Formats: sequence, C-alpha cells, structure tokens
Amino acid sequence: MHPCPGRAGRVASARLVLRPDYRPGAGSPAAPRHLPSAVSARLGPKRPLRRAARPTTPDQATVTPSAVREVLRHDLPASVAVFLVALPLCVGVAVASGVPAELGLITGIVGGLVTGLLPGSSLQVSGPAAGLTVLVAEAVDTYGLGALGAVVLTAGVLQIAMGVLRLGRLFRAISVSVVQGMLAGIGLILIAGQLYTLVGASAPASGPAKLTTLPELAWDTVHSPRSLTALVLGVATVALLLIWPRLPRRARTLPAPLAAVAAATAATALAGLDVARVEVTGLLGAVQPPGGADLARLADLGLISTVAAFTLIASAESLFSAAAVDRLHHGPRTDYNKELLAQGAGNAVCGLLGALPMTAVIVRSAANVQAGGRTKASRVLHGLWLLVFVALLPAVLGYIPIAALAAILIHAGCKLLPVGETRALWREHRGEALVLTATATAIVGTDMFEGVLIGLALAIAKAAWETSYVHLAIEHLPDRRIHIRITGNATFLRLPKILDALDALPPGRRILLDLKGLNHLDHACNAALTQWADRYRTQPAVPADTAG
Repeated sequence: MHPCPGRAGRVASARLVLRPDYRPGAGSPAAPRHLPSAVSARLGPKRPLRRAARPTTPDQATVTPSAVREVLRHDLPASVAVFLVALPLCVGVAVASGVPAELGLITGIVGGLVTGLLPGSSLQVSGPAAGLTVLVAEAVDTYGLGALGAVVLTAGVLQIAMGVLRLGRLFRAISVSVVQGMLAGIGLILIAGQLYTLVGASAPASGPAKLTTLPELAWDTVHSPRSLTALVLGVATVALLLIWPRLPRRARTLPAPLAAVAAATAATALAGLDVARVEVTGLLGAVQPPGGADLARLADLGLISTVAAFTLIASAESLFSAAAVDRLHHGPRTDYNKELLAQGAGNAVCGLLGALPMTAVIVRSAANVQAGGRTKASRVLHGLWLLVFVALLPAVLGYIPIAALAAILIHAGCKLLPVGETRALWREHRGEALVLTATATAIVGTDMFEGVLIGLALAIAKAAWETSYVHLAIEHLPDRRIHIRITGNATFLRLPKILDALDALPPGRRILLDLKGLNHLDHACNAALTQWADRYRTQPAVPADTAG
C-alpha cells in the first residue's frame, strides 16, 4: 500500500499506515525570514528611506486664529452639552456608590482636565460610570472609604503598565457576549440596589438578597408615607426620562437627566416633600488621599481581586466605548494603547485624591459627538465647567432629592440590559446567548470578578469546542482495504468521536489513515491514534466470509 505524507510522526506496518506528519502546503517551500548575504549584496547598498509626513489630526493642529474659531464654534457648545449630561450622572453614581457626591464630581473633573488632555481618543469623554457602581459599593462596604483610593490608584498604575506594554488591543479579543453579560449583570444589581435607595431603605449586601427581599421592600414601602412619597417622585422622574426623547426638539433644550433632576428638585422644594436629599460635605472635606495603612492593605487577597476587577472592567469598558465612539464620527481613530495610558493616568490621579474610578462613558461621548465636538478641547472644557460648578455652587447639590438620582440610575441600569442583542444572539448564535446569560447570572449570584472569570472560561470553552471540529470519511475499498480521511482540528475534545469510529472498524483489514486534511493535531490525539494503531495490529484477522 502506498503511504501518504503524514503530519506529526509515523505509525506504520504491513497492514496499517498512520500518517500524522503532513502539513498543509508542505510541498511549497516557506519564504525565508531574512535574505541571504549574497542576495543582499546583489541588491546594492541600502538607501535611506524618506519618512512620509504624518497627517495632522485635529488634536495635533497648531494654534491659529482659525483653529481657535473652530474651537469656539464647535467644541465650546459641545463642552456645555457634555457638562449638562455629566453633572447629574457624576452625582448619581457617587451617591449610589455610597460615597460623598463631591467624589463623583472630582472624578468627572479629572476625566476632563487630565485624561482629556492626553492622547488616545480625541472625542471620548471619561468620568464615573454606572458600570462600576456595584463594584465600588461592595468595596466601600467591605473595606471602607479609605481603601477606595488605594484600590483606584493601583488599578490606574496597572493600566499605565498595560499601556506601556502595548496590551491595549488585547482587550478587543474579549468575547462580546462576556462584555454584554457583564453589563447585564451590573444592570440587574444596579436596578435592584437603587430600588432600595429610591424609597430610602438599606439594600442587602449580596446580589441574590437584593432580588429575594424585593417583596418585603414593597410591603414596607406601602406602609411608609415617606417611602411612598419618594417612590412617586422616583416613578415620575423615570417617566420624564422616557418621555423626554419623544418631545419636540425645541422643547429638549436640556439633556434628559438634567431636566429630570431639575424637575424633581423643583417639585420637592415647591411642595415641601419630606424626602432624603444629597448630603454636601464640601470639596476639600470629601478628598481623602489614601494613607500608608490603606496602601498596606493591598496585600489582602480580597483587595487584590478587587483591584484586578477594577482594572479589567474599567479597561474593557473604556476600550469598547472607544470602538463605539469611533463608529460615530469620521475623525482620527483611537490609539488603544495611548487610551489605556490616559485612562490609567486619570485613575491614578483619582486614587491619589480618594475619588471614584473612571472609565470612558458612552453616554457623554455620544453627547459630545452629537453636539458637534471636533477636538479634545470639548472634553477638557467640560471638566473645567464641572470644576467651576463645584467651586461656586456646591450648595446646590443639597437640594437634589436622592430618589431622583436613584431613578436616573435605574434608567441607566435598564439601558445596560442587552435585551435586543440577546434576542438576536438566540436566533443566530445560541451558544453566545448562553454565555451572555451565564455571565450575567454568575455576576448576580457571586460577585463581579468571579462572574467575569466564569464568563471568560465559558467563552474560551465554547470557542475551543467549536474550533475543534473534526470529520471522519470512511471508505471501504474492494480489496479489503479501508481508507479513513480525517479533516478539521483533531484535539482531545474530539477524541471520543474519533476513537468510537475507529473502534467500530472490522478487524484484519488493511487500513490507510489519512491525516492530510487536518489543520491541527494535538499531542493527545496523536498519542491516542498511535495506541489505537498498536492495538489494531494485534487483533486476529477475520476470515473473508465473516469479515463483513
């Protein structure tokens, strides 16, 4: 019998040829990585290459009168729009995280004045995000407010290190289903937790407890006039958020979150409603830089996992937001490594000030693009407006009802639930939909870090299973020969299928096991095929009339 080229070794006998050392395209020589010196000599001496001039982006443009006019015409109005969107969100995220409202504003200021000045994405706006609210609240409840600055500082340093090592693009390899499942889990916990905040109750610590005690919360709310008042105010705020985009354009001069907070604040003041309001401590009083004792606690295993979760989620959310913002405009694309450096620098500063962690926020970034922002000046100016507000009008925060901020975050949590995407995935890629659902369920049932790890493990297992597709074609030839052709990727995951098919072959035949069509043959499969070949050769031959 004529042997065929094999792939990773050869098991041969008079009756069996196992050919695992074949490589696709092995007949054509591989191109050399480097030219031989003789060839280089024939090419002649090297000539210096002339570097092409790099196109000037809006962020690199020189300051000219026309550039200043462009900033005043486009970026200044866009910065005001972003400021109006960011103001209630900064305060709401801080209150929902269990920290002073001023810390959310500090993070917004740093996102504009520090991260906004650095290269990366010219139109993406950073600040405190609803996606990290649950994680921050858990960290503050477990380790205290003093440890928050140490965690955020360390996460920022890790982001800077990843940017220096040019690992930014690796985050694009994370399964979209895992990211959507992560956001869905965050959204579910955020909604459940803010339902307690809305009516002035204390939320349980764990995700399952937040969901299972909702009937008890409803009973207590019905029997408390103060909670009922806050509930009505929160429901009215959510209703305004839902109705606002459907109003005529002329009526929507303010962003929906700011309009909702302003309306709830005015209603509370005019009607004298007995509801909880934001507590104001002052900007300087809210700043709590981490001390030596806080930094020493980073050796705690629980804090290490919290730092890892902050770093992973903040980086992934920022870079996925950058990809989404790039699709909204035709300007320069995001440099992911530089953006990771910028996010890390911002988080390091936030950590030094004891403020909330920051990520790029798609809501503010989209508002920046839609308002006509052209350069990074719009996001820097938005940080300046936040600073001016905190410096001149801090007392205004004390009039804002907490129920209104909770309603805004409930609305934001609903936006994190990928309902439409899950339906589309279920129709087209049910495996991805299961990964999404499992990730969200794991986050609600355990915690953020473990849930994301479970989602990543499931995504990797699913990809390994799908890429290990293998096909066996068995052909019985006239002269008692059997030709078996295996194609695809032979990994240990497919060993049961391969060995079941081989064990079902009649004994005493001349078998050609053809592996030319394999793209990959791992060690486990190679060893198993070799062992099967040894066993097959020792089987007694069956007479022709009984061999089948």
